[in-house]
Amino acid sequence: MQTATPPSTRKAWANAIAQPATEFPLTPLPILSGRIPQGLRGSLYRNGPARLERGGQRMGHWFDGDGAILAVHFTDATATGVYRYVQTPAYQEEAAAGKLLYPNYGTKAAGRIWERWGKPVKNRANTSVLPLPDKLLALWEGGNPYALDLKTLETWGRDRLDYLAEGDSFSAHPKSDPETGEIFNFGISLGLNSNLNLYKSDSTGKIIQKGTIPLKGIPLIHDFVLAGSYLVFFVPPLRVNLLPAALGVSSFGEAMEWRPQLGTQILIVDRETLSLVARSEADPWFQWHFANGYVNQQGSIVVEFIRYPDFGTNQRLQDIAMGEIHTVTNETLWQVEINPKTGTIIAERELLDRYVEFPVVPDAQVGQASRSIYLALHRQDMDHRSEIYSAIARFDCQTQTLIEADLGKNRYPSEPIHAPDALNPEQGWVLTVVYDGNSNQSEVWIYDSNALDQEPACRLQLPQVIPLSFHGRWKSVG
Repeated sequence: MQTATPPSTRKAWANAIAQPATEFPLTPLPILSGRIPQGLRGSLYRNGPARLERGGQRMGHWFDGDGAILAVHFTDATATGVYRYVQTPAYQEEAAAGKLLYPNYGTKAAGRIWERWGKPVKNRANTSVLPLPDKLLALWEGGNPYALDLKTLETWGRDRLDYLAEGDSFSAHPKSDPETGEIFNFGISLGLNSNLNLYKSDSTGKIIQKGTIPLKGIPLIHDFVLAGSYLVFFVPPLRVNLLPAALGVSSFGEAMEWRPQLGTQILIVDRETLSLVARSEADPWFQWHFANGYVNQQGSIVVEFIRYPDFGTNQRLQDIAMGEIHTVTNETLWQVEINPKTGTIIAERELLDRYVEFPVVPDAQVGQASRSIYLALHRQDMDHRSEIYSAIARFDCQTQTLIEADLGKNRYPSEPIHAPDALNPEQGWVLTVVYDGNSNQSEVWIYDSNALDQEPACRLQLPQVIPLSFHGRWKSVG
């Protein structure tokens, strides 16, 4: 008797990453509905893992995919798009070999165990971007950035920003001060105990100042926040057991140990001197991303971020790379108020009891109080246990209300990016790249930033499917 094949549990989003992405050159983008706002002038850039397989071998984690960047340029009521892989030397080497050669976050190196010892991790250049006046940086937190042409996305090569050594890391979440133009970032240097290296750059990206804070063990720090005159870091109770990763016995992701007894460390840094002001300890939690930070009228630091109770998110992200999610996480929007002199938490509260991620505030309000936080989240009728985020929303910090954009069934947006209107300072737009699992195509959707619950102002068709991406930025003209 023949046994019936069980129905597939794969969701529509899995088709977006099932095959390596295909590049396309500068191409006019057809308008599917609406029209391009007259004041939307500039470029949207997005970065993410576009290839999760090479030579028949699947990469072990979503973080390990080869980076490719989408640029959408808006000029004169028209839009053109271009999509290209970041041409790092290791990417080119693997492309020529037709197989995976290097280990990464969740993927062990190929070969016998003694052939893996000390093998360098490949720079995937796949996490975010930083638009500068004369170039675009592709960012990956484990190494140097790569510079690309702002218009064509041609890869120019590794960029040391006039300071970085070849092995230095430069995180994927720099913060740009909207008033001074200064850019702040960090990197972790590895060892039995690690160092948190702090960088201050001018508006061109050139590093002009460095600070160093010693850390115990090797933690995972993905993001930080600029809050007025401070930089704030949360160090979760997660440590890397470096030996098995260095020997090739395990990947870095497998070598991470959740140690809640350590608590979460809070580091307060003076942005002018890049020196430590205070260090304290709080209850254990994990976070990937911050929304924003600022100093309130009482002189306290306020930080808004996405809080997880533990590190189960790592397994969920690994599930995504396999095309089926089996791990449940509980990530919600939180706010903490901190004493800047001691680093201790004065007050904390959950702002939103919905599972959300990828928080963004307008660039003009980074480091200052922002009324709006834009987020990706699950639709109310979706089963979050097996689905990825399927809606975007605006959380109003004053009224504590949420305005959602429901994209419809089997449609999956990227992190929502805010863009200012060049003609009207009171107007703004929110751009998201949508994978439509119903038609297996990708589009760019443009919303009025204050009316996400209305139809998009414009929908643009992209020539190819753009795999689910991580982070992006907007660069205005001029």
